[in-house]
Amino acid sequence: MSTAPISATLAQSERDAVLQAIATIKEKLPFLIDLSNEERKALPKMGDKSRAFVSKALEVATQNPEFLPRSFDLDEMRKDVKLFEALYPVLLSLSQLQELLDDTSLAVGSEAYAAALQVYNYAKASGQGAGLDGVVEEMGQRFARKSRKSKPQAAAL
Repeated sequence: MSTAPISATLAQSERDAVLQAIATIKEKLPFLIDLSNEERKALPKMGDKSRAFVSKALEVATQNPEFLPRSFDLDEMRKDVKLFEALYPVLLSLSQLQELLDDTSLAVGSEAYAAALQVYNYAKASGQGAGLDGVVEEMGQRFARKSRKSKPQAAAL
């Protein structure tokens, strides 16, 4: 691993403050929605290339509203584009934070697991007669393999 070991703590008060900040973000964005996987897949996506397309389309529609049908809501399109552009830097910032949290959690979890393996190996090596047999056996269940059930044979035709 190319990163230095993590040696940090997160006090309960700091954790609570972070969770409160997240709650505040949710409060400030009351229009957020939760899509199902099917809904997410069905929607057209607006990436970087599509942003330029949407911007150009909005400009064309604004300058030439006469060719749009009466049912087309240009003001709603403007609101959608404006909201998307306002949310974009927030999304980018939160995505970066999510990546940092994921990486930190992965690294510190790996460090904790490696340390636990050392404890287990030390306990196995010196545990006999030290009253550690039960706990070593209990810890060893983490590595127990499940027996494979034989697959039923298909009946010959």
